[in-house]
Amino acid sequence: MLHFYTMMKMSLLVAVLLGAFAAFSIPAQPAPGATTAALQLVAEGLTSPLAFAPLSDGRALIVDQIGLVRLLGKDGKLADAPVLDLTNKLSKINHGSFDERGLLCLALHPGFAQNRRVFVTYTAPRRATAPTNYDCTLRLSEFTLPTAEPLRIDSASERIILDVDKPYFNHSGGRIAFGPDGFLYQSVGDGGGSKGYDVGNGHAPEGNGQSTQTLLAKILRLDVSGPDVARGTAYRIPKDNPFADGRTGRPEIFAYGVRNPWGLSFDRGGDRALYVADVGQMRWEEVNVIVRGGNYGWPLREGFEGFNREHPELAPTSRPEKGLRGEALLDPVAVYKSVSGWKGDPEAMGNSVTGGYRYRGRALPELSGAYVYGDWAGIQGTPQGRLFVARPGKDGGRWSVDLLRVGRAYGCVCAFGEDNDGELYVLTNASTGLKRGGGKIWKLVPAEKN
Repeated sequence: MLHFYTMMKMSLLVAVLLGAFAAFSIPAQPAPGATTAALQLVAEGLTSPLAFAPLSDGRALIVDQIGLVRLLGKDGKLADAPVLDLTNKLSKINHGSFDERGLLCLALHPGFAQNRRVFVTYTAPRRATAPTNYDCTLRLSEFTLPTAEPLRIDSASERIILDVDKPYFNHSGGRIAFGPDGFLYQSVGDGGGSKGYDVGNGHAPEGNGQSTQTLLAKILRLDVSGPDVARGTAYRIPKDNPFADGRTGRPEIFAYGVRNPWGLSFDRGGDRALYVADVGQMRWEEVNVIVRGGNYGWPLREGFEGFNREHPELAPTSRPEKGLRGEALLDPVAVYKSVSGWKGDPEAMGNSVTGGYRYRGRALPELSGAYVYGDWAGIQGTPQGRLFVARPGKDGGRWSVDLLRVGRAYGCVCAFGEDNDGELYVLTNASTGLKRGGGKIWKLVPAEKN
């Protein structure tokens, strides 16, 4: 989910050099605005809710990181028995404390009403073919949800689609969604580590973000309509994936150069673009619009700046414009300063971005077309997450970022959800660790209705 280094960096004392940049400058960060809304409590009693998948009848499937898929009724009550229990299939989880492993996301197939196909991602124990010094395996699997009530999925019916071995417990990514093209998109983190600089065990010399020979630090695109018998995989490769022929990169890759992408969603309106929030290292948290073959810079860049892997706490004096293959590096559309690298700066707004959605609902017209998202634990590194609104700049320029004020405490912002009407939900945890009972689901509503 988030990253181990986020927990460490809140307590590190580092000297931040804020001198003039020799080759470029960063536009001034906008001051927080006063956009207001409210959070209406929908459900509680979870641990760490990470995904919200609406069903056509008004109910929803809720992913809890500890390994359970719960059914949220139209009355706001969670069914006692889980729809799916994967607790016996997960890698080790540090219950009660911070951990990024577990059940991470769920997506319904576009034809779910007819085929009942359900896809999930979770961290499984390190598989036998992985290096012995790796921590776990990020797994994408498929299940079938029978129509019979009460809704139950047999965990033994699992069909494994894709495994990605991970050297460390953090930086998994694991967010999934189906695009308007019918293909499944998945985010994968760079593999993690205690430092978090895309270095160490399991990291390519150039960084996993810039290596096209690994699935780590990537956005993947898979055709899950059927297996590829010739390749021996449970999925097919879309013909227009940038490395579909496999000669210069892994064919599953759709885009690359991401660090710890925690948030992946398609705009249900507009141009149906793909938005990915990427957790930063020291200075910037960012949101990217993902395009086919795009290189988003990690670890050559962080935000709009270059990135110094030797001294990440220092403000860089230049930034690369091209990747290792001569391709242009793509800028994020929205950023905000991290308290880790901007200590004492009043414009520092958080420490670990949580991706959300472009708002296309009707209840909050003032948010129409805005990207609503958040920060996991805010500026203190405690359960004081923040909500943001990013709005497109003029003529395709950098987006503005404002605080979304909701007038109440809500804890850590773990994830967001979107219902069939385009209304948004905020999924929170009362603790920075996996403390049972503190997880809640809130609906974003107009301030006057709360």
